[in-house]
Amino acid sequence: MAEPCRLTNGLNKPASRDPSDNQPRDACGVFGVWAPAEEVSKLTYFGLYALQHRGQESAGIAVSDGTRIVVYKDMGLVAQVFDESVLNTLRGHVAIGHCRYSTTGSSVWANAQPAFRFTGTTGLALGHNGNLINTLELAAMLEDAPGPGDGLTGTSDTDVLTALFASQPGGMTDAAASVLPLVRGAYSLVFMDEQTLYAARDPQGFRPLVLGRLARGWVVASETAALDIVGAAFVREVEPGELLAIDEGGVRSKRFAPADPRGCLFEYVYLARPDTAIAGRGVHATRLAIGRRLAREHPADADLVIPVPESGTPAAIGYAEASGIPYGQGLVKNSYVGRTFIEPSQTIRKLGIRLKLNPLRDAIAGKRLVVVDDSIVRGNTQRAIVAMLRDAGATQVHVRISSPPVSWPCFYGIDFASRAELIAGNLDVAGIRVSIGADTLGYVSLDGLIAATSLPAGRLCHACFDGRYPLSVAETERGKHTLEKVR
Repeated sequence: MAEPCRLTNGLNKPASRDPSDNQPRDACGVFGVWAPAEEVSKLTYFGLYALQHRGQESAGIAVSDGTRIVVYKDMGLVAQVFDESVLNTLRGHVAIGHCRYSTTGSSVWANAQPAFRFTGTTGLALGHNGNLINTLELAAMLEDAPGPGDGLTGTSDTDVLTALFASQPGGMTDAAASVLPLVRGAYSLVFMDEQTLYAARDPQGFRPLVLGRLARGWVVASETAALDIVGAAFVREVEPGELLAIDEGGVRSKRFAPADPRGCLFEYVYLARPDTAIAGRGVHATRLAIGRRLAREHPADADLVIPVPESGTPAAIGYAEASGIPYGQGLVKNSYVGRTFIEPSQTIRKLGIRLKLNPLRDAIAGKRLVVVDDSIVRGNTQRAIVAMLRDAGATQVHVRISSPPVSWPCFYGIDFASRAELIAGNLDVAGIRVSIGADTLGYVSLDGLIAATSLPAGRLCHACFDGRYPLSVAETERGKHTLEKVR
């Protein structure tokens, strides 16, 4: 019998939320590695570092030496949670890692991942990117499955999923193949027992997941950029509805559901790194193409095109190329602003966006500006940016957005606000323009955005733009803290 897990943490402090932060957030990033001849904990650390943009509230790594799984996790950024001394204690041949942004369950240590369960014969550590839409139904199933899977330690959908896996008889492959057909929603999973690395992706493939090859092992990750960082060669995407098992016998594939691809369109707009490729299409090239389409759909008479860094930069370059208006830098981003354990004072809170962005007055004074950003969620950030640019001497501010209006919430792993909180859920484009104080406002069309990806519309989820959800969501599952409601 395998030894029980050792579960450890460091600071164990709650992360504060930045009140000026209105950007959409993805649920998390996942990484897994099977490589007996490598320092798997350090590979996982660097993989998570590459995926830090996908989750900034907590981070964790689970590693096994073949007899025992050790899980180390805490609140904070990857570099805050792990240092050299910690990583040197995490030794083995298989590891998984996770960086989290909470969309289901509170932002507390108990919900940090990887989650862990002891099945009675093996350990199970699991990391999840996405959001399930039948969590309450799955939680009810645990009442009929007493044993190692009984009882929840956290309040997230991941805790429910891990408990269900642990409650099943037989090996981990059989357990996953039994449970996953019952699960609805978005899930890109990495999980492990003492010997084997596993990966699985929901039948719609909402969130990305890729397989890479090391010289002496294998890697799975949320994005291809993480493969690049650890020196792994891209092999292929994990297919929607596919379960992988990786050990000394190589990679074994099992299909648990027919594929019905509905990849998230917003990955191309904002969530994924620009140096990542999704479905064979480079994200940077896609964002350039979006910017070109945006210039054709919404031209402006202006002197300078500037991005809201960093997510607006590729589209701004594309806009400048297509419009012939010079491209320049007008806003400087503080690269060191991320999650913080320090609550901002009232004075700092009033400064809002200036903690992250500051104008280059010499570059923008007296200029008519086109300002390119990826999206408008609540409108607070754009309102502050427009006011800041006018204060710095801009004579006109024309806002251009490289996505259509975000009018509907996401239930598949992006922390968009409710429809009532979304500015496009309450105002038309003209009303939004007035609200943010821009001279003109233009959004790329949904057809134009889809065309820039080179993928058929039927293979993409664009529900946040048009309200057409690939999987219907029950009212009881539409809250962010579903389990806490019934406890």
